[in-house]
Amino acid sequence: MNDTPEIVSARIHVAKTRAALLDTMRELQQRLQPKTLASEAWEKAKDKGADLAEDAVDAVAKRPVAVGGVIAALAMFIAREPLKKATVKFYDAMTPLFEPRSKSVALKEKRAAKPAREPAKRRTTRAASRRTAQKKTEKA
Repeated sequence: MNDTPEIVSARIHVAKTRAALLDTMRELQQRLQPKTLASEAWEKAKDKGADLAEDAVDAVAKRPVAVGGVIAALAMFIAREPLKKATVKFYDAMTPLFEPRSKSVALKEKRAAKPAREPAKRRTTRAASRRTAQKKTEKA
């Protein structure tokens, strides 16, 4: 085969380009494997979590009172039912010390303090008074 120097150099160039293309394909295959993608995602998530934690620590260091208030409010919101029950129990335990023991006594005292209202008298119209007069005359 009689190849000219141009053809030989073109074949060498094609072989180098093919080898570079095959290397790129192998590298892409390696990068796109599920194991590699998962490990990269995990590393990014760890880095992001570490950054967030560092930012949170910095924020707490700058404003400890505000953060404490937020945490206390959040804790009270989460524990609202147990706090409610504890408050009711505490109130029930303290009530006999300051108020009468039976509720009926307390209610009677309140009723006595309020004057009783007389029931309103029923107004009669002329037509109603005629009907009652007619009924009385029919009975007699």
